[in-house]
Amino acid sequence: MFTMRGPKLQRLLALLVVRANRIVPVETLVDELWSETPPRTAVPSVRTHVYHLRTSVRAIGELLVTEPSGYMLKADPDSIDSEVFTRRVKHAKELLAGERVEEASRTLRGALAMWRGQPMANVDAGPVLTRHAVQLREARLIALQLRIEADMLLDRHRELIGELKEMVATDPYNEWFHARLIDALNRSGRRREALGVFQSLRSKLSDELGVEPSEEVQRVHQEVLDPS
Repeated sequence: MFTMRGPKLQRLLALLVVRANRIVPVETLVDELWSETPPRTAVPSVRTHVYHLRTSVRAIGELLVTEPSGYMLKADPDSIDSEVFTRRVKHAKELLAGERVEEASRTLRGALAMWRGQPMANVDAGPVLTRHAVQLREARLIALQLRIEADMLLDRHRELIGELKEMVATDPYNEWFHARLIDALNRSGRRREALGVFQSLRSKLSDELGVEPSEEVQRVHQEVLDPS
Protein backbone atom coordinates (compact mmCIF):
# COMPACT_ATOMS: atom_id res chain seq x y z
CA MET A 1 0.00 0.00 0.00
CA PHE A 2 1.11 3.57 -0.62
CA THR A 3 -0.17 7.11 -0.28
CA MET A 4 -0.10 9.43 -3.29
CA ARG A 5 1.00 12.96 -2.49
CA GLY A 6 -1.71 14.98 -4.17
CA PRO A 7 -3.39 15.17 -7.57
CA LYS A 8 -0.24 15.92 -9.58
CA LEU A 9 1.39 12.67 -8.55
CA GLN A 10 -1.85 10.83 -9.39
CA ARG A 11 -1.93 12.47 -12.83
CA LEU A 12 1.72 11.63 -13.43
CA LEU A 13 1.22 7.96 -12.60
CA ALA A 14 -2.03 7.73 -14.60
CA LEU A 15 -0.46 9.27 -17.69
CA LEU A 16 2.57 6.98 -17.53
CA VAL A 17 0.27 3.97 -17.16
CA VAL A 18 -2.06 4.82 -20.05
CA ARG A 19 0.99 5.38 -22.25
CA ALA A 20 2.93 2.42 -20.92
CA ASN A 21 5.88 1.23 -23.02
CA ARG A 22 5.95 4.58 -24.85
CA ILE A 23 8.06 7.60 -24.04
CA VAL A 24 5.99 10.39 -22.54
CA PRO A 25 7.75 13.66 -23.41
CA VAL A 26 8.44 16.10 -20.61
CA GLU A 27 6.39 18.71 -22.50
CA THR A 28 3.36 16.40 -22.36
CA LEU A 29 3.81 15.89 -18.63
CA VAL A 30 4.04 19.65 -18.11
CA ASP A 31 0.83 20.12 -20.11
CA GLU A 32 -0.97 17.52 -18.01
CA LEU A 33 0.27 18.81 -14.65
CA TRP A 34 -0.12 22.56 -15.21
CA SER A 35 -2.20 22.97 -18.38
CA GLU A 36 -1.88 26.50 -19.76
CA THR A 37 -0.14 28.02 -16.73
CA PRO A 38 3.11 26.11 -16.16
CA PRO A 39 5.56 27.70 -13.71
CA ARG A 40 9.08 28.63 -14.77
CA THR A 41 10.30 25.68 -12.77
CA ALA A 42 7.97 23.23 -14.57
CA VAL A 43 10.69 20.98 -16.00
CA PRO A 44 12.67 20.54 -12.76
CA SER A 45 9.34 20.17 -10.94
CA VAL A 46 8.48 17.23 -13.23
CA ARG A 47 11.77 15.61 -12.23
CA THR A 48 10.89 16.15 -8.58
CA HIS A 49 7.46 14.59 -9.05
CA VAL A 50 9.02 11.60 -10.81
CA TYR A 51 11.41 11.21 -7.89
CA HIS A 52 8.52 11.26 -5.43
CA LEU A 53 6.67 8.73 -7.59
CA ARG A 54 9.65 6.38 -7.49
CA THR A 55 9.91 6.66 -3.72
CA SER A 56 6.15 6.45 -3.09
CA VAL A 57 5.57 3.43 -5.33
CA ARG A 58 8.54 1.14 -4.83
CA ALA A 59 7.23 -1.38 -7.32
CA ILE A 60 7.78 1.18 -10.08
CA GLY A 61 11.53 1.39 -9.39
CA GLU A 62 13.15 -0.36 -12.33
CA LEU A 63 10.02 -0.09 -14.48
CA LEU A 64 10.18 3.70 -14.78
CA VAL A 65 12.85 4.53 -17.34
CA THR A 66 14.34 7.97 -17.81
CA GLU A 67 14.94 8.91 -21.45
CA PRO A 68 16.54 12.09 -22.87
CA SER A 69 13.14 13.40 -23.98
CA GLY A 70 10.95 12.11 -21.16
CA TYR A 71 9.96 9.03 -19.19
CA MET A 72 8.63 5.57 -20.00
CA LEU A 73 6.88 3.07 -17.77
CA LYS A 74 7.67 -0.50 -18.81
CA ALA A 75 4.76 -2.83 -18.29
CA ASP A 76 3.34 -6.13 -19.47
CA PRO A 77 0.69 -5.18 -22.09
CA ASP A 78 -1.61 -7.81 -20.57
CA SER A 79 -1.62 -5.84 -17.31
CA ILE A 80 -2.97 -2.66 -18.96
CA ASP A 81 -6.76 -2.90 -19.25
CA SER A 82 -7.01 -0.40 -22.11
CA GLU A 83 -4.46 -2.39 -24.13
CA VAL A 84 -6.31 -5.66 -23.55
CA PHE A 85 -9.63 -4.01 -24.42
CA THR A 86 -8.24 -2.58 -27.67
CA ARG A 87 -6.81 -5.95 -28.73
CA ARG A 88 -10.07 -7.75 -28.03
CA VAL A 89 -12.09 -5.24 -30.04
CA LYS A 90 -9.64 -5.51 -32.93
CA HIS A 91 -9.92 -9.29 -32.83
CA ALA A 92 -13.71 -9.05 -32.78
CA LYS A 93 -13.63 -6.89 -35.91
CA GLU A 94 -11.55 -9.55 -37.62
CA LEU A 95 -14.03 -12.22 -36.54
CA LEU A 96 -16.92 -10.17 -37.93
CA ALA A 97 -15.07 -9.70 -41.21
CA GLY A 98 -14.68 -13.47 -41.35
CA GLU A 99 -18.40 -13.96 -40.61
CA ARG A 100 -17.65 -15.63 -37.29
CA VAL A 101 -20.41 -13.61 -35.67
CA GLU A 102 -21.04 -15.72 -32.57
CA GLU A 103 -17.36 -15.59 -31.60
CA ALA A 104 -17.28 -11.87 -32.29
CA SER A 105 -20.25 -11.29 -30.01
CA ARG A 106 -18.62 -13.26 -27.18
CA THR A 107 -15.33 -11.43 -27.62
CA LEU A 108 -17.02 -8.04 -27.53
CA ARG A 109 -19.01 -8.99 -24.44
CA GLY A 110 -15.77 -9.96 -22.74
CA ALA A 111 -14.15 -6.68 -23.72
CA LEU A 112 -17.10 -4.60 -22.52
CA ALA A 113 -17.25 -6.55 -19.25
CA MET A 114 -13.84 -5.09 -18.40
CA TRP A 115 -15.38 -1.66 -17.89
CA ARG A 116 -16.04 -0.52 -14.34
CA GLY A 117 -17.43 3.00 -14.34
CA GLN A 118 -15.99 5.92 -16.30
CA PRO A 119 -12.28 6.17 -17.22
CA MET A 120 -10.19 8.41 -14.96
CA ALA A 121 -13.08 8.67 -12.52
CA ASN A 122 -10.70 8.52 -9.54
CA VAL A 123 -8.14 10.95 -10.98
CA ASP A 124 -8.27 14.75 -10.99
CA ALA A 125 -7.40 14.66 -14.68
CA GLY A 126 -5.64 17.42 -16.56
CA PRO A 127 -6.05 18.15 -20.29
CA VAL A 128 -4.01 15.20 -21.61
CA LEU A 129 -5.76 12.59 -19.47
CA THR A 130 -9.13 14.20 -20.18
CA ARG A 131 -8.57 13.76 -23.92
CA HIS A 132 -7.52 10.17 -23.33
CA ALA A 133 -10.67 9.52 -21.30
CA VAL A 134 -12.78 10.88 -24.17
CA GLN A 135 -11.01 8.53 -26.59
CA LEU A 136 -11.64 5.58 -24.28
CA ARG A 137 -15.35 6.41 -24.00
CA GLU A 138 -15.59 6.60 -27.79
CA ALA A 139 -13.78 3.27 -28.10
CA ARG A 140 -16.28 1.71 -25.69
CA LEU A 141 -19.20 3.14 -27.67
CA ILE A 142 -17.82 1.65 -30.89
CA ALA A 143 -17.38 -1.73 -29.21
CA LEU A 144 -20.92 -1.57 -27.85
CA GLN A 145 -22.32 -0.77 -31.29
CA LEU A 146 -20.35 -3.64 -32.84
CA ARG A 147 -21.71 -6.03 -30.22
CA ILE A 148 -25.27 -4.92 -30.88
CA GLU A 149 -24.75 -5.33 -34.62
CA ALA A 150 -23.38 -8.83 -34.04
CA ASP A 151 -26.36 -9.75 -31.86
CA MET A 152 -28.76 -8.39 -34.48
CA LEU A 153 -27.09 -10.62 -37.06
CA LEU A 154 -27.69 -13.52 -34.67
CA ASP A 155 -31.43 -12.69 -34.57
CA ARG A 156 -31.34 -11.64 -30.91
CA HIS A 157 -33.79 -8.82 -31.51
CA ARG A 158 -36.07 -9.57 -28.58
CA GLU A 159 -33.16 -9.89 -26.16
CA LEU A 160 -31.84 -6.49 -27.22
CA ILE A 161 -35.03 -4.48 -26.76
CA GLY A 162 -34.65 -3.83 -23.03
CA GLU A 163 -31.00 -2.86 -23.37
CA LEU A 164 -31.70 -0.55 -26.31
CA LYS A 165 -34.56 1.14 -24.46
CA GLU A 166 -32.20 1.88 -21.59
CA MET A 167 -29.61 3.29 -24.01
CA VAL A 168 -32.18 5.52 -25.69
CA ALA A 169 -33.32 6.80 -22.32
CA THR A 170 -29.71 7.46 -21.27
CA ASP A 171 -28.66 9.05 -24.58
CA PRO A 172 -31.89 10.49 -26.07
CA TYR A 173 -30.16 12.18 -29.03
CA ASN A 174 -28.22 9.12 -30.20
CA GLU A 175 -29.98 8.26 -33.46
CA TRP A 176 -27.97 5.08 -33.96
CA PHE A 177 -29.50 3.55 -30.83
CA HIS A 178 -32.95 4.72 -31.89
CA ALA A 179 -32.55 3.08 -35.30
CA ARG A 180 -31.53 -0.22 -33.71
CA LEU A 181 -34.44 -0.08 -31.26
CA ILE A 182 -36.95 0.61 -34.05
CA ASP A 183 -35.50 -2.28 -36.05
CA ALA A 184 -35.48 -4.66 -33.07
CA LEU A 185 -39.09 -3.83 -32.18
CA ASN A 186 -40.19 -4.22 -35.79
CA ARG A 187 -38.48 -7.59 -36.17
CA SER A 188 -40.08 -8.72 -32.92
CA GLY A 189 -43.57 -8.00 -34.25
CA ARG A 190 -44.00 -4.83 -32.19
CA ARG A 191 -44.59 -2.39 -35.05
CA ARG A 192 -46.74 0.00 -33.05
CA GLU A 193 -43.98 0.50 -30.49
CA ALA A 194 -41.42 0.89 -33.28
CA LEU A 195 -43.50 3.66 -34.86
CA GLY A 196 -43.89 5.29 -31.46
CA VAL A 197 -40.11 5.39 -30.96
CA PHE A 198 -39.70 7.06 -34.34
CA GLN A 199 -42.38 9.66 -33.65
CA SER A 200 -40.93 10.44 -30.23
CA LEU A 201 -37.45 10.94 -31.69
CA ARG A 202 -38.76 13.01 -34.57
CA SER A 203 -40.67 15.33 -32.22
CA LYS A 204 -37.65 15.76 -29.94
CA LEU A 205 -35.29 16.57 -32.81
CA SER A 206 -37.78 18.93 -34.43
CA ASP A 207 -38.76 20.77 -31.24
CA GLU A 208 -35.32 21.06 -29.70
CA LEU A 209 -32.92 21.10 -32.63
CA GLY A 210 -35.06 21.99 -35.64
CA VAL A 211 -33.88 18.97 -37.66
CA GLU A 212 -35.33 15.75 -39.05
CA PRO A 213 -34.10 12.25 -38.12
CA SER A 214 -31.10 10.94 -40.03
CA GLU A 215 -31.42 9.05 -43.30
CA GLU A 216 -30.64 5.81 -41.47
CA VAL A 217 -33.47 6.33 -38.97
CA GLN A 218 -35.88 7.25 -41.75
CA ARG A 219 -34.85 4.17 -43.73
CA VAL A 220 -35.57 1.88 -40.77
CA HIS A 221 -38.86 3.71 -40.22
CA GLN A 222 -39.81 3.11 -43.84
CA GLU A 223 -39.11 -0.60 -43.39
CA VAL A 224 -41.67 -0.63 -40.60
CA LEU A 225 -44.26 1.08 -42.82
CA ASP A 226 -43.46 -1.07 -45.85
CA PRO A 227 -42.23 -4.50 -44.72
CA SER A 228 -42.16 -5.76 -48.31
